[in-house]
Amino acid sequence: MNVLNTSDLRPGQVFSAPVYSEGEYMLVSANVPLRQRDIDVLNTWGIEYVRTDGEMTETKHKINLKDESSEVIIKVLEEQIREAINEPDEIIPEEIPSKKSPEEDKSVKKANIKFSITDVRQNSSPYRKYKTIIDKLNALFTGLKSGADTEMRTVDNICIRLLQDLRENQDNFVGFILGGEVSGNELAKSSVNTAILSALTAQELKLPNHKIHNVVAGALLHDIGMLRLSKGITEKKGGLSEAELEQIKSHPLHTSKIVTKELFGPHEVNLIALQHHERWDGQGYPDKLVGQAIDIGARIVSVADAFEAMVSKKSYRNSMIGYQAVRNLLSDNARRFDPAVIIAFTKIMGIYPIGSIVRLNDGSMARVVSIHVDAPIRPKVQMLTDRKGNPLSIGSMAIIDLLEERTLFIKQAIDPADYA
Repeated sequence: MNVLNTSDLRPGQVFSAPVYSEGEYMLVSANVPLRQRDIDVLNTWGIEYVRTDGEMTETKHKINLKDESSEVIIKVLEEQIREAINEPDEIIPEEIPSKKSPEEDKSVKKANIKFSITDVRQNSSPYRKYKTIIDKLNALFTGLKSGADTEMRTVDNICIRLLQDLRENQDNFVGFILGGEVSGNELAKSSVNTAILSALTAQELKLPNHKIHNVVAGALLHDIGMLRLSKGITEKKGGLSEAELEQIKSHPLHTSKIVTKELFGPHEVNLIALQHHERWDGQGYPDKLVGQAIDIGARIVSVADAFEAMVSKKSYRNSMIGYQAVRNLLSDNARRFDPAVIIAFTKIMGIYPIGSIVRLNDGSMARVVSIHVDAPIRPKVQMLTDRKGNPLSIGSMAIIDLLEERTLFIKQAIDPADYA
């Protein structure tokens, strides 16, 4: 095995065997020239060395590629996660025979893991704060639906509470989004989750505080127009007819009317209400705005809303694992979303978002509890099982920093519906 310093790599170098960066993540295949983009991947994330079983065979002419900043970052992330969920599992030591049937034993392990996770989180102060925000927003939505007088000041108070609690409990709040412990109040929960993700993205983009407040308000309210549609459409299982789809597409207009005529909300919040379904390529609705003609708050909420929708179970489909949702956003290629917002969002969420359930290379399972922005494939994880798959007791669920524990790395993202 040859270990090469990243600083010694040059565009055009070719190796007789694949070159790997962290763990089992392949940077380039055998006999494929290194590109400047590949080296940018390593430098951007501070990876100091790579390894290969082969030798450098030749150096070809440098490939001249025009890299936009968004393309470089997306390349960074895609190279790091390529094939991660499709890799074969490591050989795990044979388990001690169980007296239960395999299916019974598996279901018991799942149940024990689920209990361990939810018991720790649902009895925590951050969880109670998270649920309180959802309850307050749901009460506001109930009032709006019944026609009761509602003031924008109520929304502002929820914004202030959310931002304050988010500063103190960021990792916990992000984890709750993938955890899905709160049941019911689906519109309020979805809106709070979108607001949390929007706030963090706006902060990463260095927006001023008053704009962040308006982004959060817009995220909390972005789908209230759905209250004006029938449940037969919003909760329908299966595909929508063209007429039903047109009604769904009308909800930004309903939301705008509520924000301006009932809540007397600010202009920036109304722009988010109107534009959060506009697309970067101009193919969105209702006005087919293009690029930066779309309000920055709406661009942020659009990304956050899309991620939240992918990782949350809906009446018409199951949820997606956070890892796959991040990959879907990265593959957008500036069609739906502002690339700069995608970059900011991915930096704060990581490749394996907080709350993700993962299998490590030794066969153990863990939950991601914190990420390193500069090392997205090496987060902090809380252990859930030993390497034989046996659930750990609450007191034994140690937190391990994969940036420091270099012998361990993530092999696979696991569906949280099975293990969380």
